[in-house]
Amino acid sequence: MAVQGKKATKQFSSSTTSMGSDEDLKVYCQPCDRDGPRLPAHGYCTNCSEHLCETCFTVHKRHTLSRHHTLQDKSSMPQTLSPVTPRQPDNFTKPCPKHNMEMIKFYCHDHEALLCSVCVTLDHTAASCKVNYIPDISDKVTDSKDYQDILKDINDMTERSSKTLQDIKKRNDESNKSLSNALTDIKKFRTKINQRLDELESIVKEAAQVIQKDNSKALMKVETVCGDVQISLKSSMDAVKHFNTSKQANDLFMELKQAKQMIKDYKQNVTLLSETEVKEYNFEPNEAISNLLDKEKSIGTLSSKTLQPDLKSRPKLHLLDKICIKTSRDTDHCCIRGMTLLTSDLLIVTDWFNNAIKMIDINRKSVLAQQSFASQPTDVTSVSQNEVAVTLPSNYTVQFINISQNNFRNKHTVKVDGKCSGIRCHKDKMVVSFLHPPKVQIHLINGTLLQTIQDEHIFKTPRYIATSDNFIYVSDTEMKTVTKLNWQCEVKGKYVCSGQPYGLATSEDGSLYFCNFDSNAIEELSEDFTEGEIVVKDIQKPQNVFWSAERCTLYVSSSSGNDTNEDNFIKMFRK
Repeated sequence: MAVQGKKATKQFSSSTTSMGSDEDLKVYCQPCDRDGPRLPAHGYCTNCSEHLCETCFTVHKRHTLSRHHTLQDKSSMPQTLSPVTPRQPDNFTKPCPKHNMEMIKFYCHDHEALLCSVCVTLDHTAASCKVNYIPDISDKVTDSKDYQDILKDINDMTERSSKTLQDIKKRNDESNKSLSNALTDIKKFRTKINQRLDELESIVKEAAQVIQKDNSKALMKVETVCGDVQISLKSSMDAVKHFNTSKQANDLFMELKQAKQMIKDYKQNVTLLSETEVKEYNFEPNEAISNLLDKEKSIGTLSSKTLQPDLKSRPKLHLLDKICIKTSRDTDHCCIRGMTLLTSDLLIVTDWFNNAIKMIDINRKSVLAQQSFASQPTDVTSVSQNEVAVTLPSNYTVQFINISQNNFRNKHTVKVDGKCSGIRCHKDKMVVSFLHPPKVQIHLINGTLLQTIQDEHIFKTPRYIATSDNFIYVSDTEMKTVTKLNWQCEVKGKYVCSGQPYGLATSEDGSLYFCNFDSNAIEELSEDFTEGEIVVKDIQKPQNVFWSAERCTLYVSSSSGNDTNEDNFIKMFRK
């Protein structure tokens, strides 16, 4: 019996019901059926596996999270309640770092970001991003390629961290050995003079101890950070394996994405650690001290220099994969003279023989777009995430190109005063090399000329450019040199190569890769330009290289002129 003044609560046990022996089975709206009132179904969502009334059907088409779902109208929808395919429960427990009260439930493919519902509503709407509800896409993550790749990256990063620590320890041992030699020299020299020099000797020792303290402090920092990196990576790998074994796809999916970001962050940190300075000692006795004891203030001078990493101890690069860049539009075999990364997944190349620029999807190993030029393009550089610049030597022109939705669109051009070759944009500046007349120029991005380096003693055929925050690197095929300039155009180093150097690529640890065209090899130069080491050999006439810090991958093109099997592929190498 109902209580007066209150409505009896409706009890619904199913979204289908028989209206009588002569009536057909009716299907009702499942969302409304949970809360009432019961309304007839007007359509069906195949993604949600639910029948919808007319109102829910309309809202479903408009809502951000369901607007891309596949809907069936009343005439084509199932006429009985379909059994819902079981999926993982939505027991999300990982809070959003931006919105602490919300749980992570979505994933944005465009930004590779884990999101909560607030993130989706504010920053990752369906109009701008491809967003999926994690349970809709996590069912295939167990034992997936992404899972295998993350495990491999964790192992690679752990190994790299260990090798970095070993290298710093080795250099620290060398430094301590040089300290021992320096102290011995001090003692030998000290025996030739009288007791009055005790005070001066202690000054030199204290200077040595300061440097030793700095070395020890640096080593301790590297040990601490590398230890933390290895612990964090092991913890992440254990979690990934656990979630994979227990088939907890939601947690596994999120852990994999977080591990990917962790690897990216640690990669930069470990790279910076590899540049840790370790100084050695060198004692230089004062020859005049015997006669000038009263005037001299020091027993000698203690100088130090930074010990460089041993290139020979670094792991060589091995062939990871290759990408065919020849298309049906090509009239000749390829000759890739310029390369740059627009994003970590998009490689942009210039094809000299086919007068073209091409966009390559690294993940799919396919050419996404191609645009032809009236003349042959040489080099290409990224200006931003949606813009590149190409040198057109015959036209004395740098062509700027916008890239949007896998299409090329010419923007403005910058006229230059010579036959341009190599090009690199760095921040707000553009560095261009010229074959005729031989010179290197620094411009603003808008084309304003800032400085010219034109000296036959420095350049005769400057072909390719590479840049870093502190330096500009130029390969000269006639002089067979790689020259290092600062941004004030002062020569800070010159390396004489065994063959013609072509394409250049800087890495995040300060070393430089270059193509040795005559030796069929890729060489790596140390930061101080004192030594080079072959890291890739037996590659036919390497033309250009580009280093991806994010993927730890070196991309190499060939220009043999007659070996189309080599020239039609971009090869990928990794340590």
